[in-house]
Order: sequence, then structure tokens, then C-alpha cells
Amino acid sequence: MVVRRLIRGSIEWDRLEGVMLEVAHRYDEEVLRVEFLEADNWLSVPCAVNDRWFVKVISDQHTLVHTFLTTGRNLGALSSGWMGFFEHVRTPVAMAEQELRATQTMRDIGINVPEPIEAFEHDGLGVFVVEYLNEFRTLGDLSDDAVEQFAPELFASLAQAHDVGIAHGDLRAENVLIADGELYLIDATNVREGEISAARAYDLACALAALEPHVGARVAVDAALEQYTIDDLLTARDFLDFVSMRPDHDFDAAGTKGEIEKDAAQSGEDDTERSPEGRQPRD
Repeated sequence: MVVRRLIRGSIEWDRLEGVMLEVAHRYDEEVLRVEFLEADNWLSVPCAVNDRWFVKVISDQHTLVHTFLTTGRNLGALSSGWMGFFEHVRTPVAMAEQELRATQTMRDIGINVPEPIEAFEHDGLGVFVVEYLNEFRTLGDLSDDAVEQFAPELFASLAQAHDVGIAHGDLRAENVLIADGELYLIDATNVREGEISAARAYDLACALAALEPHVGARVAVDAALEQYTIDDLLTARDFLDFVSMRPDHDFDAAGTKGEIEKDAAQSGEDDTERSPEGRQPRD
């Protein structure tokens, strides 16, 4: 537990207070009501401000943790037969700016995301600001029937991003929000340019992993096949064992692979010599 608290990081109160005063100045607010959120987030200190803005405050320690996590994820990609495709950022403000760009790009192509406001630096901290979604629930908070209802929309949003060459990179139930009956994606991460093929497969594997505990592998795979081909899912299958090792995913990897392979056999898909575009196998 001590290690967990350590790697989550903390920011001195006077520096956090300085950030809040800067937010008040930027948005011409005389009074701020700040609620620090009890989120299991190792990459920022998140808070809601005046129920209007969601603010992430990022420190040097958070960027260091991001580097460690990125290295681990790239090693996991290698274990799945792909070159690592996650990209780390070096400074707190670069992390904030990267998330702002990813959020703005997704919003520009019509994907539901909280409205991006800005990213800035204050006292060596990176600050990322977006619209605050009131009374949201995460995908994992929904009933199983509701999750099944939103599953096709989740894959449709992913396909929309993938079609223009961007990937989420950190899809999990906590990063899929439902507010006012609408599905929103949050917390997109940084993927190396030119590695969309691998990142696309990883996104699919993560989406299947997020859905399977609620709707079962069969329903999750069927929802994915509304937007993706069986070859896409065979490629995603390469990542399922790696995704299952992540502490934020708890699902039946073997059962999910089995459903994908069943569909591949029924479609006559030959998986023995499959070499998807962009794949770079290990030596």
C-alpha cells in the first residue's frame, strides 16, 4: 500500500492552491468550489471545479510514472509479437498538451468527448482542462443490460477514430462514461505515429476485455463484428493475454479468444500465414 501511494504521487497543497487561483483568474471566477476526485489515477491529481470544469494537475512525478507504465506496456506489446507503440512524454505540460490534442482531434471527427478547454503550465505543473460531465457513470457502473445496449456504440466510436488514423491507447471501463444517455470517451493516451495498426488491434482487445465481464464473450465479439472484420479481431486476439495481465482488466481471455477463433473457422479465415499490415514481429 505504501508503494501504491508513492507511485500515485502527490502535489504540495500550496502548489495546488496556486493552480486553482490561476483557474479562477483565467475563467474570471471570484469563488471556486473545488472537489478533488477519489479516482484511482496515477497520472494526475483530478478535480472538479464549480461543477463546470474537470481539471487534471500533472507533476514531474506523474510523468515519471507515465514513463514506467509506457515501458511496461511496450514490453507487453513485444510479448504479443509487435514492436512497442506507446509513446511517453517528458514533461508535465507536454502530457497536458498531448491529452488536449487527442481530445480535440476526437471531438473534431464527431466522437463524443468532454469539450476540451485548454492546457497550460503553472509553477512547473501541467494543467489540462475540459468540460465537467455532471452525474456521469462509467461503463463498469452500468447494469449488464445497459452495457450490452452501449456495446455497438463503443465499437462505432473506436472505428470512427481508427478510420482517420488515431487510436485511444488506454481503453477500459473507467475511460468510457455515460452522461445524459450518451457515451463519451476520455483519457486517450499517446501512440507513436505510424503505429496505428498495432494500436488499433490493442484498442479492440481492450474494448472486448471491458465488455466481456458484463455481456459475455459472444455478445462482445458480435458487437465488434458490426464495425470490424474477423481478420481485425484475429489481430486483436494477439493482445488479449497481455491485456488480461493488466490490473484494470479482469475478463475471460481464453473464452474471448475461443469465440474469435470459432468465427474465423466458420468464415474460412486462414490464420496460419496472417501478417497484418504494419506488424513488426520480434526477432
